[in-house]
Amino acid sequence: MKTILLFAAVSAQIVLPAAGARAQCCSCGPEYKIVCQTVWEERQFTVNRVEHETVYESQQVTTCHPVVETQMHEHRYTVCRPVTETSEREERCTVLKPVYETQMHDCSYDVTRMVAETTEHEQHYTVARPVVETHEEEQRYTVCRPVMETAEREICRTVAEPVTTYRTCYADEGHFIDQTTTHPGPTCCHMVWQPGQCITDPNTGCTTYQPGTCRWVCEQGPSQTVVCHVWQPNVVAHQVPQTCLVPRVVTEKVPVQVCRLVQQEVVQKVPVQSCRMVEEERVCKVPVTICRPVVEHVERKVPVQVCHMVPQELVRKVPVVTCRLVTEERVEQVPVQTCRMVTEQHTIQVPRCVEKIVPTTFTCRIPRLVMTKVPCQSDGVPPAASPVPAPTPPSLPPPPGVGSVEPRPTTATTSPSSVPQQASVAKQPTAGVSYF
Repeated sequence: MKTILLFAAVSAQIVLPAAGARAQCCSCGPEYKIVCQTVWEERQFTVNRVEHETVYESQQVTTCHPVVETQMHEHRYTVCRPVTETSEREERCTVLKPVYETQMHDCSYDVTRMVAETTEHEQHYTVARPVVETHEEEQRYTVCRPVMETAEREICRTVAEPVTTYRTCYADEGHFIDQTTTHPGPTCCHMVWQPGQCITDPNTGCTTYQPGTCRWVCEQGPSQTVVCHVWQPNVVAHQVPQTCLVPRVVTEKVPVQVCRLVQQEVVQKVPVQSCRMVEEERVCKVPVTICRPVVEHVERKVPVQVCHMVPQELVRKVPVVTCRLVTEERVEQVPVQTCRMVTEQHTIQVPRCVEKIVPTTFTCRIPRLVMTKVPCQSDGVPPAASPVPAPTPPSLPPPPGVGSVEPRPTTATTSPSSVPQQASVAKQPTAGVSYF
């Protein structure tokens, strides 16, 4: 509310002199009009930025770790040790002792021997003896004799002939024309003072006075006309000749040598040998061997050993091994591990996040209104404009919720393309303030 009242006070201070000047101009001489222009000024702002930094602090920590110690303990135990003793005892037994005697046995046998005797026998057999005879025979066969003849044969071959045709080609013979395009002007928002008025409540009939307020009004600037060169097509058809080869089949008669086979019968005498078999009887003497068995008696005496068993009593000493267990006590050193906890102190680094405020400088472009007094046109001749210094409005904060712009740091380089965007966004706080 304080910001709106301050804007209203500034507007009242500026409007009254302007109105008085215009009335004075109208009474004394030529008329003047006030032309407002927006000028952008760069201002630097310092903003505190919070940065987070990690700081390590030393902290004492007590830890316990196990320590293993080994001790030797005596372990007594009883064992049974075996003791071996050897003694002898007499053992009597009756055994059978073998006694060998030699006796002669009669092993005579008969041997059959084969005696070979050879005699000759006459053998009659019939054999077939081959007799070869030669005589001539007529042999008839057919042969093919070649006969050469000349004949004509049709041969087809393909010939390429040039043929000219026309095809339609389309060419664009257009030209450039000037086309005018109108773009709407930019929209500018400014603040207008709305005077107070009396409002009647329809329910109660009471009249209340509503004080004046400032409100934002959007106005559109003058449109811009842009002339562009546009290509206007003009498609024209042209007949283009083209020559291509077309295949054509040509028939020709060519002389050809043809070989024809003629059958002919030939008679030839061929000598033929025939073999016939003639039987005849033959006699031969064949030796025949006959084996006749002859029996012979062979005398043979074979000595044979005869064993008979004779009982005999023997006395022998047998060793006897006796094992007895003797009890004895033994001592053994056994390692025993003992675990105990040992306390140690360590120093560790504990991270902690610390906030640090760093001042950062930003540069913002703020619009400012410059008013120029321009004489009105008289007799169609525009007079020269003379600038009128306008009072510099105080740098007021923008209304809440309107035109809030986040400043940019000075370290970043502002590109020319981004300047109009910043201007269009940042011009709402003060550029829209109307002083007339």
